[in-house]
Amino acid sequence: MFTDTIISPQRRRLLQLGSASLYAGALAHPLFARAASKPIKIGILQPFSGGLEALGEQGFQGGKMAIDELNEAGGLLGQKVEFVRADTKTDPKTAVERAQELIRRDQVDAILGPLTSAERDAIRPTIERAKVPLLYATDYEGGTCSRYITCFSALPAAWVDPLITYSSKNVGKKLYLIGSDYIWPKRMNEAVRKSAGQNGATILGEEYVPFGIKDYSSTLRKIESSGADTLVVSVVGADAITLIKQFQGAGLKQKVRILFFGFSENYLAGLSTQESEGIVTVSSFTSTLQKPEAVAFVKKVRERFGPQTIVSNNLYAHYYLTKLYFGGVQRANSSDKEKVTDAMLDQTIPTANGDVHLRAGDRHADLNTVISVAKTGKLELLQDVGRVVAPSQCSKA
Repeated sequence: MFTDTIISPQRRRLLQLGSASLYAGALAHPLFARAASKPIKIGILQPFSGGLEALGEQGFQGGKMAIDELNEAGGLLGQKVEFVRADTKTDPKTAVERAQELIRRDQVDAILGPLTSAERDAIRPTIERAKVPLLYATDYEGGTCSRYITCFSALPAAWVDPLITYSSKNVGKKLYLIGSDYIWPKRMNEAVRKSAGQNGATILGEEYVPFGIKDYSSTLRKIESSGADTLVVSVVGADAITLIKQFQGAGLKQKVRILFFGFSENYLAGLSTQESEGIVTVSSFTSTLQKPEAVAFVKKVRERFGPQTIVSNNLYAHYYLTKLYFGGVQRANSSDKEKVTDAMLDQTIPTANGDVHLRAGDRHADLNTVISVAKTGKLELLQDVGRVVAPSQCSKA
């Protein structure tokens, strides 16, 4: 079992000071004047092992930074916010077990995570039975409509249409699709096929690979013989690093360009400059954006976690979704789960890449999209698409 309750030194000191100090703190921070009966507790449910641990750590850092900042400003409802860290091990069954522990044993007020669609779908019945808010901040295939699941997630409409439209004009029109063998890549590629048809591009091959694959040699031969000029990648985690390294080693980069859904600074760290050079990607945030708000965000992340910290789209999303949850608590002036679930909606907040709006109709955020290319070990902006309003994920908006 990998769960640890983290209580800050400030929290311990607050407990020692007693009720008089709590009252004084509430007066000093009128926004949080109504004290909660117990501290608000967030379960941070991420894959800290099992293949996607780099992304899990990014999600953890985003949530922890939002919590730390709030506590440093005085807390919420007169209390410091606590968190519990729990490892899904990149496994849906383990994700369910950890979610049940967070709810029953740790009595969390909300859960931030998990990472994959398979994990999210596996824990959904647990979340809905317990009526605990789930804060999901991974870009995914769409289709989730639940009162208790709030998504800060780029949907296919936000990523696929902009990237395939750009690629058809500037990269190539003969596509070979390769993804990990689970729901997100398959749904993304459904959208790719549709967008390709609208942009005059053709699909010459499509393949899904198991987690943990070590040898792509047969796949690389298929790509080369297909006549494709563009490889569309939705392989995730360490498997994607293996693919790109073997793709480079086979000499295919001189013949075939790469579009990579989910590519970020996390992947740059695992590839040489030569291996990553020229990869085109789409995201809601990159650390190299030159907008003042983006520069300021990167600076404060690295001041908190260290100068070498990877500031990725995943960290960005988990940070701002946690802030939206805190906004709901402030609006409700309560930690009551049902009240916060309602109060979270219809918020617009400034982020490191423009304003983001959390829709009331389907609990999804309208995000801003950028298209970038890997150049000399960094992501360089190709196109600032702006806010993309994806279709509602519920039958009734």
